[in-house]
Amino acid sequence: MSTLKSSVLRTVDIARRAGYSVQQVRNLERDGVLPPAMRTAAGYRIYGEIHLQSALAYRALAVGTGPVEAKRIVRAVHECPTSEVLALLDAAHARLDRERKDLRLAKEAAAAISAELIEDVRPSDSMSVSELAAALGVRPSTLRHWDAEGLAVPDRVSPRGTRRYSPAQTRDARIVHQLRSAGYRIDPLRALMPGLRRGHRSEDVGAVLADREANIEARSRALLGATVVLSTVLGGNKT
Repeated sequence: MSTLKSSVLRTVDIARRAGYSVQQVRNLERDGVLPPAMRTAAGYRIYGEIHLQSALAYRALAVGTGPVEAKRIVRAVHECPTSEVLALLDAAHARLDRERKDLRLAKEAAAAISAELIEDVRPSDSMSVSELAAALGVRPSTLRHWDAEGLAVPDRVSPRGTRRYSPAQTRDARIVHQLRSAGYRIDPLRALMPGLRRGHRSEDVGAVLADREANIEARSRALLGATVVLSTVLGGNKT
């Protein structure tokens, strides 16, 4: 039962103050993000401060961790020991920390790769699918997928369509690998790679990675804000 002291709030009050529609508030209650509301004799829902704070925490968490994990965390606040809630929050922070580390490595690698000069290209400098896959630490099927998506397209050097990657194409594959490792999806990369091949590598990759860094920072700030709100709910819920 709600223990945070507050005035009585209607569904529409929660919706307005948390930035949701009335139906979304009802859905959050249905999904356990909000604890069950009390009802009037006429069947109308009665909410309190704990419902508002839970909705606000979920909104921030959805930005920081995604909606599925956000629901899991806020439900745990209402249903589980505090230690389990803290463990879930620790895991969310750890995932962001890993993303930051991967991004830093991607920025370093992309800068080094983009600065490489490709001169005096010889046929012997090209690599097969299996050779490049081994060098990158990916499966050959991954390279074939990147080829099909137009991300790193090799030459076909025989009537059977045998793939061979020139140094320039190998560099494309290395950049794609680093950006994929940093969390970039196929669609944005498909739009990015043609520009990279026209010679704007360091600038364009840098811009993409800067966008990723801004996204991580925004999610980290959202998670921090959610933690502050959750501490209020925990203080009223775990007494």
